[in-house]
Amino acid sequence: MLIQSNTTSIERIPTSITKVLFETIKFGIIKSNLIAMIAGLSMALYVHHLSFFDKIGHIVLALIGSALVIGAAGIFNNLYDRDIDAIMERTKNRPTVSGVVDLWSGLIMGIWIATGGLVALYISSPLAAYCGFLGLFLYVVPYTMWTKRRTIYNTEVGSLSGAMPPLIGWAAISPDIFHPGAMALFLLMVIWQMPHFYAIGIRRMEEYRAANIPMLPVVKGIRRTYVQMNVYLVALFLSSFMFWSFNPYIAVANALLSLIWLILSVDGYRRKPEEKWARSMFIFSLNHITILLLMIVGYSLGAPLFQ
Repeated sequence: MLIQSNTTSIERIPTSITKVLFETIKFGIIKSNLIAMIAGLSMALYVHHLSFFDKIGHIVLALIGSALVIGAAGIFNNLYDRDIDAIMERTKNRPTVSGVVDLWSGLIMGIWIATGGLVALYISSPLAAYCGFLGLFLYVVPYTMWTKRRTIYNTEVGSLSGAMPPLIGWAAISPDIFHPGAMALFLLMVIWQMPHFYAIGIRRMEEYRAANIPMLPVVKGIRRTYVQMNVYLVALFLSSFMFWSFNPYIAVANALLSLIWLILSVDGYRRKPEEKWARSMFIFSLNHITILLLMIVGYSLGAPLFQ
């Protein structure tokens, strides 16, 4: 019985540790950001007529490095936001709030993970490491430590960090990150994040209000957020032309998805309760970016096979 009991306890530990680790590094955010990173990487391969296997070492290092740097950003964010996370329903059970991960343990883990990630990115490409560091810095300092608690423009500042993964992927393959294709992806990610996070802000408005976080709907109201959301959706539609030189079908897909999103926003706001409308906006935002990024990856990696 003693051996059986010990075995059961040992079997449970890895699961518990894994759960704590994944919640601390925000594993879901890592996965979504890696898709954007792979899109930038894939597009750079296609634009520069390189095969996947030509750069396999750079690709593996970029994947590992990006995952570690994004995870480190999540750790630092969780540590700094322990006080407000304790107030909000969706974050109150995070390990950094419950004390399972204390401040010093979290800092040590975050520093080591960030260092490992930046080293991996540097071996892949010094420019990729620079982009990774810039994304980490923007997320931790200007967003988490400065604007998140002080201004309604925190979302705009945070979007800059969220748009860095495609540049990291591109830089791992080629140094010309100001190429129109790379800039198209960067701009897409910056603009897309605005209506996406506005929808989250509306859905969690009372939680943000309780935590005294000046999200746009909390400070200016839902009507103002709705108008500003639509402005960004129009901008997202207009950004489609930047993909035309890469592939007209990608450009048209972004235009159609953005137009549908705008129509759903205007029509849904009139017909649905605000919470249901915000939920539909959030769900469509995930579909929009997932479909578009997967199309970019699929075309970039698949098209050369038929040429």
